[in-house]
Amino acid sequence: MNAIYFLGWCFFRTAYKFYFGWRVYNPERVPVRGPVILASNHASILDPPLVGAGLRRSINYLARESLFRFPIVGWVLRKWNSVPVDREGGGAKGLRAILDRLLAGGAIILFPEGTRTRDGKLQPARAGIGLTVIKSAAAVVPVRVFGTFEAFGRDVRFPRPRRVAVKYGLPMHFEQLRAESKACSKTRLKEIYQQIANEIMAAISKLEPCEDKTKFPSLNDSTI
Repeated sequence: MNAIYFLGWCFFRTAYKFYFGWRVYNPERVPVRGPVILASNHASILDPPLVGAGLRRSINYLARESLFRFPIVGWVLRKWNSVPVDREGGGAKGLRAILDRLLAGGAIILFPEGTRTRDGKLQPARAGIGLTVIKSAAAVVPVRVFGTFEAFGRDVRFPRPRRVAVKYGLPMHFEQLRAESKACSKTRLKEIYQQIANEIMAAISKLEPCEDKTKFPSLNDSTI
């Protein structure tokens, strides 16, 4: 972590601990090195720093491209490993930037739903994350945030002191679908994108706000 990222990381950890009484479950499932896609549900603007603050490795975030036009804001966003994307986050330039971060061995947060929920419930996944998975060699760690909608949802003007939590799932690998995508038809390729997105969203939906005791091999010593 660079100094500015570390200061932000400490600030958010402190805020989540003392104001929101946060809980972090199974962060050890996220490898400490190598390319990783952190695929999370999206309920609040609190979600990106919550997912990142629960980990002890620096990660990359998505930020609206227009924000980088402001000198000080743009400087801070770059120090926080932010990737400039258009409003919808689906442009070719944004995808290339995301893939470059993964190719460099970074971890990045993506939201399969594409936008924040309006009612606190999980939304259907969009195919965009499937495209990113196919174009990269990264493992996918499903992540679920809890309580952020109640704390600072779309219609909440000021953050409420509600308990929030983040839970990290077991990594998912899509080698078989990646192999199939190299020689399939365009129609099937679009189906693969959506299939991956649906599988990731299903994994997110199964995560519960508690510590899992299931034993599994250490992920932090593995090469992805």
